[in-house]
Amino acid sequence: MPRDVAIEAVFKPVHAPTTFEETVERLGTAIRLGLLTPGTKLPPERDLADELRISRSTLRQALTTLVQSGHLVARRGRTGGTFVAEEPPLAELETEPLGEKTWAVLDHRVAIETGAVILAAERAEPPDMDRLDELVEKMGAADDFEEYRRADMRFHISVAEAAGSPRLVDEMTEVQGQMSDLIALIAHPEQVLTHSNEQHRRLVALLRKGAAIKAVALMRDHIEGTEHILAGLLPPARG
Repeated sequence: MPRDVAIEAVFKPVHAPTTFEETVERLGTAIRLGLLTPGTKLPPERDLADELRISRSTLRQALTTLVQSGHLVARRGRTGGTFVAEEPPLAELETEPLGEKTWAVLDHRVAIETGAVILAAERAEPPDMDRLDELVEKMGAADDFEEYRRADMRFHISVAEAAGSPRLVDEMTEVQGQMSDLIALIAHPEQVLTHSNEQHRRLVALLRKGAAIKAVALMRDHIEGTEHILAGLLPPARG
């Protein structure tokens, strides 16, 4: 595949700790901007993983996510491979990916979520943690995205409840409502939900230990991962 400066930027190394989500964003954005045009064949998996400097398992997760979202198609056989879809989803919606208003919501979320995690690590009682564990299990067993998202919102609100701050609960409820409006604009690949819920599970374990610093770092990664997914899967603005 011929390479120009823009294409080289698409395939530059991805950095931890959000390698999965950033890979989804990198490829999804390239498709949205037309750098990877419909029908374009991606490099072989081994070569692409080497270029991005990520593991092949992480790459497979990202590619599977983009196949599930309709951005890529996988074909088998001698002439097979992974190709950009002829018509990526949501291309006709009027929206501006990660515009000023969107970033305002995401920044507000960082402040509320990390603050709630700090206080939850300090104040949460065992029943609070049990409730969070129940919600993690409910997300893991969800049959569809709507069921998953209801448990997901309740999980984040429950972290604020565990912090013992009614005002934080109000703020978290508002933030989750705003996030739902954004998330409704994108596809909901199973790989993304599974990865996100594993972070939920790890967060509860850290909160049980009172490990506030590690819990905040994990929550920041969790939020940043959502930002990458939104940036990669939101449709282009229609001019």
